[in-house]
Amino acid sequence: MFHGLTPAMLARMAELEAIDAADRTDGTPHGRRLRQIPPETGRYLAILAASAPAGQVVEVGTSAGYSALWLSLACRARGDGLTSIDRDPDKLALARQTLETTGTTDVVRLACGDALEILAGLDGVAFAFVDANRDVLPACLELLADRLVPGGLVAADNVISHAAEIPGVVEAFLADPRFDAVVVPIGSGVLTARRTRV
Repeated sequence: MFHGLTPAMLARMAELEAIDAADRTDGTPHGRRLRQIPPETGRYLAILAASAPAGQVVEVGTSAGYSALWLSLACRARGDGLTSIDRDPDKLALARQTLETTGTTDVVRLACGDALEILAGLDGVAFAFVDANRDVLPACLELLADRLVPGGLVAADNVISHAAEIPGVVEAFLADPRFDAVVVPIGSGVLTARRTRV
């Protein structure tokens, strides 16, 4: 799967990594920053998505499409597509550019709109990555809980770095009998949960 990273994908990833690094130090307003995952988290997510059971692959929080590139590798391996959701049209324009320059438009479908509304219309989700604003994280996770297939996986980013902004969310998920869950200390901390048959 990782051997499928093309020169165009690697070049765009490096470009987005440089923009993200600059955003964090040059005074770019928080809402305009790319705020993307680090490469090791991308690899982790791709492995999870490739290992998920049959069903839809979904991402909440597209930004410029960096994580979508990692997930596209898993989708190619699975013979699936990724639906990536974001409400910011400017970031989706960057993501569209990412997909076009990397030849991944056939694997990734961008959806512009409210994540909660879009997720409510889904069913049969095999893997979901949630990298959304913390104010909608609990609602996204709850919607996904009822839409995951048995054995389906959900991963939520920033649960260590922004723990103070999501009080009780991780603890509730760890105690939820519908899931086997763990916080993986990779990147900003990824809550990783597998839907049980309960």
